[in-house]
Amino acid sequence: MLVISRHYDAFLDTFNVITMILPYDYHEGNSNHFTLVKDDEKIALHIEEKIPLNDAMKYVTTIQSEKIILGDTYEIVDEHGTKTDLQIGAVIRTEEFDQRYYYDGNDLGVTYQDGCTVFKVWAPTATEVRLKLNSPDDEEIQYPYTRMENGVWECRVDHDIEGYLYSILPCINLVWDELIDPYVKAVSLNSEWGCVINPGEKVAPLAPLASPTDSVIYELNIRDFSAQKESGMKFRGKYSAFTEKGTKTPKGFSSGIEYLKELGITHVELLPVNDFDGVTDNPSDTTYNWGYNPLFFNAPEGSYSLKPEDPYERIRELKAVVQSLHDENIRVIQDVVYNHVFIREHSSFEKLVPGYFFRHDENGLPSNGTGVGNDFASERLMARKFIVDSILYWIKEYGVDGFRFDLMGILDVKTMTVIREEVDKVLPGAILIGEGWDLNTPLPPHQKANLRNAHHLQGIGQFNDWFRDTIKGSTFNLYDKGFALGHGHLEQKVELVLTGSIGMKSGERGLFKEPAQSVNYVESHDNHTLWDKMKACMNEEEETLKARHKLATTMVLLSQGIPFLHAGQEFFRTKKGIENSYNSPVEINQLDWVRREEYDEVVRYVKALIQIRKSHGAFRFQQSDLIREHVKVSHSKANLVDVTYQNVHPYGPWDEILMVFHSDTKPCEYSLAEGKQWVCLSDGNQASVSGLYDVKETSITLRPVSSYVFVR
Repeated sequence: MLVISRHYDAFLDTFNVITMILPYDYHEGNSNHFTLVKDDEKIALHIEEKIPLNDAMKYVTTIQSEKIILGDTYEIVDEHGTKTDLQIGAVIRTEEFDQRYYYDGNDLGVTYQDGCTVFKVWAPTATEVRLKLNSPDDEEIQYPYTRMENGVWECRVDHDIEGYLYSILPCINLVWDELIDPYVKAVSLNSEWGCVINPGEKVAPLAPLASPTDSVIYELNIRDFSAQKESGMKFRGKYSAFTEKGTKTPKGFSSGIEYLKELGITHVELLPVNDFDGVTDNPSDTTYNWGYNPLFFNAPEGSYSLKPEDPYERIRELKAVVQSLHDENIRVIQDVVYNHVFIREHSSFEKLVPGYFFRHDENGLPSNGTGVGNDFASERLMARKFIVDSILYWIKEYGVDGFRFDLMGILDVKTMTVIREEVDKVLPGAILIGEGWDLNTPLPPHQKANLRNAHHLQGIGQFNDWFRDTIKGSTFNLYDKGFALGHGHLEQKVELVLTGSIGMKSGERGLFKEPAQSVNYVESHDNHTLWDKMKACMNEEEETLKARHKLATTMVLLSQGIPFLHAGQEFFRTKKGIENSYNSPVEINQLDWVRREEYDEVVRYVKALIQIRKSHGAFRFQQSDLIREHVKVSHSKANLVDVTYQNVHPYGPWDEILMVFHSDTKPCEYSLAEGKQWVCLSDGNQASVSGLYDVKETSITLRPVSSYVFVR
């Protein structure tokens, strides 16, 4: 990038405030008047304030706002006759800027046609923009953009340029830069160019389920799914593994997409599949990364492709993943990372409109609530528009059925509300869930899309850390134990989380307003797996640990809300004790299909629990009032909680359901309510939707660390 030499700097900070910074080695930082010059017009600036800085004098001056038109070039002249260019400063973070330059069209990026391709880019602070095209024969040609309304620039190329590579060259503050279109839909090898494509046949989403609480979400990573040689899949670590039918483990157990179908999950949640950094597209690169280093939000990642050098192949392969899952009636949730970019300074957003797309603190420095060096400013109109446009693109082009928002607490309530509204226009009832952690970003507390504001985020589910920490123990304290790990005196909290965290008593404010807002889980890709946490903090026999693990998973699957499983949780997934495996070798992260063989009995148990959940609407009430009406929780002893559903025959085959969760290592006598005979559907080791056995006695002995489901 060219560096401009200036005696002093002048910045447009609002449409009527220009700030000058004069170093003390320039006339001792002194000037008594400044003039704004454009062509032959000269306008005197009024000095409002002089502020001494460490190495310069700061002058705050004012002008009538209608005098400044972005995209035009201005100079400042001081009394010494020294000129400097007027640079774009903090004006881009003002509400007036947002209102003046908001563009509501749906055609940003590339609109490809056989005879004419139109490029549009939003760059209101640029004074010039050029398009660089690179043909398949490696011939380079540039075209000028024309400035349109609302800061949008347009370039029309009147011949067929399908397959051409392209980049954008904006001139801002007298400096030319080069970037890839943030709206780009396809990129070249290692994300060096955008690519002009005709995206081909669209994939249609499946019809959403009647309620998010009907879902069973299964989170996995494209590479992890098939990377192990024992997976039985040919295209190991690639998109195409999801299209392989009838794959088997070495001992003949189902694997791959057949396994997902048999398990009975309703949704696969894919860790990021948009273009990210941390791995290259070179097939010989063994580097591993989960994918939370976003580069281009609308283009498929190349490292999962069999032909990453072919932008079309990436698109075809990712669409085939979605279609293949749809063919088995499994919906796809896409993990999206709109809260930050990989490196702010290198991002297309920052190069295109410097300072606009990212939050800054009170000192004008980039904020870092994400912990990765930048926070995306979703509250700004064109930042919000980008997120909404991107979400709708994935639905309409790839048939994505829902979204999981990484670090959703960085985003604002209004943005998430608009996303819900816009998604409902094209796919009513699609699942939207996110991480509502309260993060230190410069948004007023009431604007953060976090758990504290869940009551203002209707129709959006949030990962329930109350559930996670009550059942498993604190994620941030390895040695903290939850109910399933034997910690007594948590029974009151267990009651809350088993019933959707809505608050069961009249007038009691729960974490959520409705059960569909609660995503219930005890492990995910983040932090230790449940198995690894227990191995580290529990001094117990392995059989007891397995029982605890099954107890926790049972509570996830049979609680009110949305159950969420981490891939491999159903066979005690381990990452060899690694807590944060985002860039650990694939050998640590991959699904262990040998373990799937070893623990097939547990897999069958989890499969049966999913069938039980699906078989009766009482396990998945949509309204809080129904939970309060039909559900009663009691906990007369430590380490023992029972949940009774009464008068629920309108919602399924049984009128009464009793679930018992027992986390003590000693047996316990338990009395069943008298009346009609109970049938046991699950005893913590086995489960069957048609029943395991009739219960002859009203007094039973609960096994150590166990769970039961009785119906009548």
